[in-house]
Amino acid sequence: MSGLTLVIMAAGMASRYGSLKQLDAFGPNGEAIIDYSLYDAIRAWFTRVVFVIRPELEGQFRERFDVKLAGKIEVRYAFQTVDRFVPEGTDIWNRVKPWGTGHAVLCARDEVDGPFAVINADDFYGRESFEVMSRFLQNNDHQHSCAIVAYQLGNTLSNNGAVSRGLCIVDTKWHLLSVTEHTNIIRENGQILSLYADTSWELPADTLVSVNFWGFKPEVFDDFLRLFHWYIEKYSNAEKAEFYLPSVVSSLIARNQETCQVFNTQESWFGVTYHEDKTSVCQSIHWLIQKWEYPNVLF
Repeated sequence: MSGLTLVIMAAGMASRYGSLKQLDAFGPNGEAIIDYSLYDAIRAWFTRVVFVIRPELEGQFRERFDVKLAGKIEVRYAFQTVDRFVPEGTDIWNRVKPWGTGHAVLCARDEVDGPFAVINADDFYGRESFEVMSRFLQNNDHQHSCAIVAYQLGNTLSNNGAVSRGLCIVDTKWHLLSVTEHTNIIRENGQILSLYADTSWELPADTLVSVNFWGFKPEVFDDFLRLFHWYIEKYSNAEKAEFYLPSVVSSLIARNQETCQVFNTQESWFGVTYHEDKTSVCQSIHWLIQKWEYPNVLF
């Protein structure tokens, strides 16, 4: 069997953060959040990492990772551009923003030849989550074609503004039935609210959500490509519409083309949506180092 690959989605524009948060310093020696994910992935037996990035970021990523990771994990790069996998002749002249997380995964297709996990570059998932996903991807005795590590909504919010989360519906056997992207979730007056237009509804803090930690078999790329082409037919002229990864998985589940195992982790999660989140993330990393969960110097 091929080794395990970690696909890291790092092509986002970071418009709400205001700078390149994928490589921003959070650890005591300038480590980015992505460095802690790489450290956890390596000790969970992942053997290849694929950075999905915009072409203009290649120099910064190679300078940051190629030498540091040499001999520890194989490093590859995939480029997410607005024209990749778009059918020839499609008019996308006004599109600047990448097509979203589902498209980011599709862009890694040529660099993946075995089971793989997918994460965001700017989220901290914790060691246990990587170990759980690694065991799933190495196990050929189950019938599931994908898996998700889900977190409790109340532990994934920002104190500085709204966040996007995929709300999971799970059956009694911990199979994912659907995941729906909510793009405007806030904590307000002790309540967690999802806002849409002039409507709001309260969400329980223990609601299971996706923060984009997925595992797949490589055969899923064919399904992603087919759905992306369908999506482009409908939204090629939409400047900001996004091909969300959770929506892709939900669509495949609804068509009985995928079954997805849910792992409910109690692991720590934190991330940065806004620049004001940086202080709390730095404090969280410092606390984990003090607990000896991570060394002061990772690589």
